[in-house]
Amino acid sequence: MGEFFKKAFNDMKESAKAQHEVDKANFEAAKAESKANFEENRGRNTFAKAKADAKKSWDDAHLSPAERSAKMQEEREAQIAAAKARTAEANARYEGAKKK
Repeated sequence: MGEFFKKAFNDMKESAKAQHEVDKANFEAAKAESKANFEENRGRNTFAKAKADAKKSWDDAHLSPAERSAKMQEEREAQIAAAKARTAEANARYEGAKKK
């Protein structure tokens, strides 16, 4: 029984180490993407764009709870549709590669 727990805790330890490496890699990727986005958009934030963004933010802040939840639901549905399209495209690529 003691050996079982020893193996189980060792497996959890190894899994945690592996997940930590994945998290570090994802964090580095997000950081690099953010840095690249900042450099790409440096100097492009005009007054008109800043004003439009502020108005959008202001309008979003004054939505009723029902309107906000409806807007969030629409955004989620759009994200789900995009993910399904990406999945279908990837499956088509997979099938094409498999037949070769």
